[in-house]
Amino acid sequence: MRATKFPYGTETIDIKSRLPVIPLRDVVVFPHMVYPLLVGREFTLKALNEAMRGDKLVFLLAQRVSNIDAPRVEDLYSVGVVARVLQIMKMPNSTVKILVEGLARATVKSMDKATPHLSAMVQVVVPSPDEKDREMEALARTVSENFTEYVRLNRRVPDDVLVSLASIELHYQLADTIAAHLVLKLEQRQRVLEALTVREQFQVLNELLTEEVEILKIEQKIDGSVRESMSRSQREFYLQQQLKAIRDELGQFEEPGAEVDSFTGALEKKQYPEAVKARAEEEIKKLSKMHPYSAEAAVVRGYIEWLVGLPWNSPTTDRTSFQEVTGILDADHFGLQKAKKRIIEHLAVMRLAGKVKGPILCLVGPPGAGKTSIGKSIARALGRNFVRMSLGGVHDEAEIRGHRKTYIGAMPGRMIQALKKANSSNPVFLLDEIDKLGKDFRGDPASALLEVLDPEQNSTFTDNYLEVEFDLSSVLFVTTANTTGSIPVPLLDRMEIIRLPGYLDFEKVAIAKNYLIPKLIKELGVEKLGVDFHEDALEEIIRSYTRESGVREMERQISSMLRKTAVEIANGKKPRKITYPKRKVHELLGAPKYKDTTLKLVPTIGYSLGLAWTEVGGEVLPVEVMTMKGKGKLTLTGSLGEVMQESAKAALSYIRNHARSFGISEDFFDTLEMHVHVPEGSVPKDGPSAGITMLTAMLSTLTSIPVRCDVAMTGEITLTGDIFPIGGLNEKLLAAKRNNVFNIILPEKNRKDMSELAEDLLRGLKLHFVKTIAEAIPLALERNPMIPLKHKSTRVIRPSATPQ
Repeated sequence: MRATKFPYGTETIDIKSRLPVIPLRDVVVFPHMVYPLLVGREFTLKALNEAMRGDKLVFLLAQRVSNIDAPRVEDLYSVGVVARVLQIMKMPNSTVKILVEGLARATVKSMDKATPHLSAMVQVVVPSPDEKDREMEALARTVSENFTEYVRLNRRVPDDVLVSLASIELHYQLADTIAAHLVLKLEQRQRVLEALTVREQFQVLNELLTEEVEILKIEQKIDGSVRESMSRSQREFYLQQQLKAIRDELGQFEEPGAEVDSFTGALEKKQYPEAVKARAEEEIKKLSKMHPYSAEAAVVRGYIEWLVGLPWNSPTTDRTSFQEVTGILDADHFGLQKAKKRIIEHLAVMRLAGKVKGPILCLVGPPGAGKTSIGKSIARALGRNFVRMSLGGVHDEAEIRGHRKTYIGAMPGRMIQALKKANSSNPVFLLDEIDKLGKDFRGDPASALLEVLDPEQNSTFTDNYLEVEFDLSSVLFVTTANTTGSIPVPLLDRMEIIRLPGYLDFEKVAIAKNYLIPKLIKELGVEKLGVDFHEDALEEIIRSYTRESGVREMERQISSMLRKTAVEIANGKKPRKITYPKRKVHELLGAPKYKDTTLKLVPTIGYSLGLAWTEVGGEVLPVEVMTMKGKGKLTLTGSLGEVMQESAKAALSYIRNHARSFGISEDFFDTLEMHVHVPEGSVPKDGPSAGITMLTAMLSTLTSIPVRCDVAMTGEITLTGDIFPIGGLNEKLLAAKRNNVFNIILPEKNRKDMSELAEDLLRGLKLHFVKTIAEAIPLALERNPMIPLKHKSTRVIRPSATPQ
């Protein structure tokens, strides 16, 4: 990219031919001048970020019409100014205030909008050396004299401008400085900017100044006539109003206002910490000396309202009866014993130790498992107030800590706002979707939460707006997340992780009967009619119309059935009782969305079953392998991630290294190609836990030994034959059980995790723990490839090119 060397004062600046463009509304920037600008539109912020990553140069172009939010090329003038960004300041309303210095005029050669922001090829106009002829000197003097008269007549231009003007020697700098201080319309300022030679600039300025001076003289004459026509009574009234305003500004009130009395009374009614009370009294005293309608008084008034309105020492009394708390938790949620047990433990500690710092609980589980609703249930069980704050998509640190009072429209952060809404100092505070916090130039909200979610620090939490410490140690924080992978490690370390597993089928049936159906019956207005869902109908909905770890989709399907029945009733059908047997499920919901199984039901060569974890639960993951003639090529399909591809390569390397022990020729890969496919091909997949599954399918294809159809496996493999532990065990076992696969091969190092799994989940499963690949192969294949074949199996099929 070519650059123009541009002399600017004592330095030479390299200006690239392509620059990011920032369109300006109602502003024309001139060279040699420093301007403050507000940048708030998304594409202008991107252009600014692009400039800050490089040489800090931007191209400023004025818009022809200011009210266009997304200007096209034809909406912009073709002459602008190359400017350098000197300073950036973040504003509280998500805009950015920048300070720019105009460097040089430039014209647009071409403009490109393909990038996230506007960019233009520009041609810099290098000013010519000063001309010493008499005409140029006469033009310069005339313009300077007209500008001096303009400043004398115009109150909006300070006289200090003339002092700075006297020190300018260069004609082109003099012309730009005068143009920058003229109060003109956008079109007139742009006309001066588009004059590319100094002579043209002086001529345009001379014309404009002559016209403006004439207008100002007429305005001065009219103003003088009006003032002279004022009567004595009008002058006295005017002076009296001015005198009153002066006294108000000096705080010379006879008595404090009613507003000050109300703040003082509120401060005396409640108990406040000493630091808060002293700060409030100081601000009330300051308010009493201000004019009630001044801008500063409004800021102080709002600050005092927050100080006296917050629940500094207003805790609610916790319910300490174990029976009552347990009854409420069980009435609101089925299962979730681990979370309920932790709440009971917290009550026991409170009863023994009195006041105790609130724990930081993090509920991790798939969508629809009841994470958010259990926060409300905890508050109801403890008898505390409940507030919720969603963190999904929050990018601004000020959302947590608030803004300084000096900003216009400043407010406390959402933490303090929520506590005021809760009206107590010890509520249950739910921070929803903590794994979906964002981060950008406005700050890192996750870092701001480090103080909030630390029992050792949050007793002195300081909001930028309040500037006094607020004690959060009595607040019971409950956070929710689908996965812990995206939560920063320091933040994760401050929380106690409670994993909520997906529900088993019988649990979903119980939830539907005891919670969902009564709620939906009431919402849809059919509670007067007897509604009866047969248990086999609910099981059919779960198995044929949902594939989830939670219960949201099941709730939607049940709601759909009830709505269709409501339509029938509205059309005149009046049944005495509404019943839903299994056969009626298909009538109302149509054909099943999911078959009982898409897995092969007989042992198959080159086809093995793995177990995968996703954010919405577990899945049974088939792996297909096929060989064909070729020369040592491994093809991997099925939207596999890098880690999963590496697992396939590691599996092939292990087989090649141990080919002789498996009865395979050591040079088998020289004469064939291997294709590994993982359905469904359009769904991205990644992770190391499919290593043993892919190795089993490869070995089955090479030895022609079928893989058992009743075995699923998971585990990360190494080149030395070890099997490493995996995560998401609860969801994976749940998926296997849902698909009627009851023999599971697991890494030996996962045996310790069995104690955390529910007994109902493990019931009926046969778990095989293995340390090495050699231990896993006999369990997965119909026979051990290391033992010579004595008989042939008759129930063997080879996979077709298309999964069945």
